[in-house]
Amino acid sequence: MRELLPLRLRRFLGERYEARRAAAKKRHLLRSLRGDSVQCNVCGWRGAHFTDDHWHRGTICPECGSQVRHRMFAAMLDGMADISGLSLGDLMVGKSVLHFAPERQLRDRIKSAAGQYVTADFDRGDCDLKLDMSSMPAVAGACFDIVIACDVLEHVPDDRAAMCELRRILRKGGRAILTVPQKDRPSATDEDPAVTDPAERERRFGQKDHVRMFGDDFTARLQEAGLHVTTLGAENFDAATRSRHVLIPPAPSPHPLATNQRRIYIARCG
Repeated sequence: MRELLPLRLRRFLGERYEARRAAAKKRHLLRSLRGDSVQCNVCGWRGAHFTDDHWHRGTICPECGSQVRHRMFAAMLDGMADISGLSLGDLMVGKSVLHFAPERQLRDRIKSAAGQYVTADFDRGDCDLKLDMSSMPAVAGACFDIVIACDVLEHVPDDRAAMCELRRILRKGGRAILTVPQKDRPSATDEDPAVTDPAERERRFGQKDHVRMFGDDFTARLQEAGLHVTTLGAENFDAATRSRHVLIPPAPSPHPLATNQRRIYIARCG
């Protein structure tokens, strides 16, 4: 029977079967997590607890896949942070926004608030611009109010040049909103351009496509590029918000490269 069906039809039926099986598996998972202990402030899902990722237990939304950094970003936009000047209206509404490697968890919300919304990536084909963040001659200086890059700079070979480029394309008073994976313990950024083996990169930097693991000097690097930095962490949110939306892993991961304390860096130009 298999030989009687054209290859294209077999592939279509196989993909359809796999999609149905994945949907059924997700429905079963969501039923098993019924409850109201936690809530995803990205998609609205509520349940007994979030699911696990590679290093952390109870941090992934089973509905939309949001991680701690996505929910912390959403909480910041909702004005939940105990720090001045970081409401959705102040940051996004009516502004020109450049969003690198736009996450599906945040993309639509940011786009709906922005006056001008432009996406960019070095590899992806679903973005408006193909850009190398460390060299963007096609982007005029001082043309964006907001630049967003969540967990992008660890992929960029020359992150210092990228930081200078971010400052160049921001208008005076504009902000780059950034997140990066970071070790929890006091440390300097670990990087070595000579490390190109994927397995060694994963061991040393956390992923095969990472070229560094940032340390406590991330703020200093941004300041060296002429940016004024405000840091936002779980401690800036009240206890109920931290717990409800899981803005910090319920149990810290013992892995030496795990980012147990997520931070959002708001780097202001001028």
